[in-house]
Amino acid sequence: MTDLIDYEALDAYLMSDSSPDECMMLSDMDGFLHGLACGPSRVPSDEWLGVAFGTDATTLAGWVVEAIETRSAQILSNLQREAPVVEPVFWQAPEGHLIAMDWCEGFMQAVALRPKDWLRLTESGTSGHLLQPIMTHILDENGNSVLGIPQEDLDAALDDAAARVPDAVVKIFLFWQSLRTAAR
Repeated sequence: MTDLIDYEALDAYLMSDSSPDECMMLSDMDGFLHGLACGPSRVPSDEWLGVAFGTDATTLAGWVVEAIETRSAQILSNLQREAPVVEPVFWQAPEGHLIAMDWCEGFMQAVALRPKDWLRLTESGTSGHLLQPIMTHILDENGNSVLGIPQEDLDAALDDAAARVPDAVVKIFLFWQSLRTAAR
């Protein structure tokens, strides 16, 4: 595996007619991979690759699977540093603000793979709030915040939450790391 990923080529492939109909796009894929990397339990790659691409990964071009696996390894390596780093692939609007909605939806798809395992965090009285910047970006089918944020406050809340996502992901990773360390 190489450490270099051609994000433009990967993005072009994911958006093309050559990609599976149900595959994630680059930003949601990146959020999904972050959710897998910082989650409470390991999800086998043959399972998550199928979810990410909406098909059996063996039908995909090797370079595509390699690029996604490389990004997954990069994310985990960045989280395992002494000073963890999260560099999410967010879209950027022409006006310059970050669009984290797809990324956050991808992250929550990773959570949905093992919802019972995530309960220890989500039901925690001290750490459950860590998912808030991610959950701020989850909207219902009518475009309303699932957290009940009023429409007139939503743009500002989304901008604020996007800026807080990297720190939240690091803290989520450290939450699960501390539990694993304590269990040893």
